[in-house]
Amino acid sequence: MTPLIHWLAKTLAILGGIVLFAMIILTCISIFGRSFIFLGLAPISGDFELIEAGAAFVVFAFLPWCQIKRGHAAVDIFTNFLPASLNRWIDLIAETLMCIAILIIAWKLFDGTIAKSKYGETTFIIQYPIWWAYAVSLSAALLGCIVAIYMVFLRFFELHEGSSTSGAVH
Repeated sequence: MTPLIHWLAKTLAILGGIVLFAMIILTCISIFGRSFIFLGLAPISGDFELIEAGAAFVVFAFLPWCQIKRGHAAVDIFTNFLPASLNRWIDLIAETLMCIAILIIAWKLFDGTIAKSKYGETTFIIQYPIWWAYAVSLSAALLGCIVAIYMVFLRFFELHEGSSTSGAVH
């Protein structure tokens, strides 16, 4: 199952990178349009609404890869001096807390998607349904949940086996 989880996380991160790149291009074009209004150009209408929706997706798209690569902020100045067995317990607890956080975020995104869809709320300028952005972010968050649950099991097996399978440095 490890190759599938890695592939899912990596593919989602690449997709997040593509969306981030598109957001950069959109922003540059819009700024260029604002700068040359005197030549008849114009900014992209609703650019900030599109950036807002894209940014939410990008955060959730990068989260699983960050978790697999253990890229979250860690304060290991104290844990470096602890025995490896205690560090494995700390890793399991931290991974479990992260999993709980991602599950709660996904749950609330689901609630938000349903609510925004039910009430038909749209963005102010371009009038696209807000629930679309919620749904896209939710899909990335759900993949994040799969990765988070996998990582908890991985840390549990590391604790049980007494060794680190992730190659993490303490």
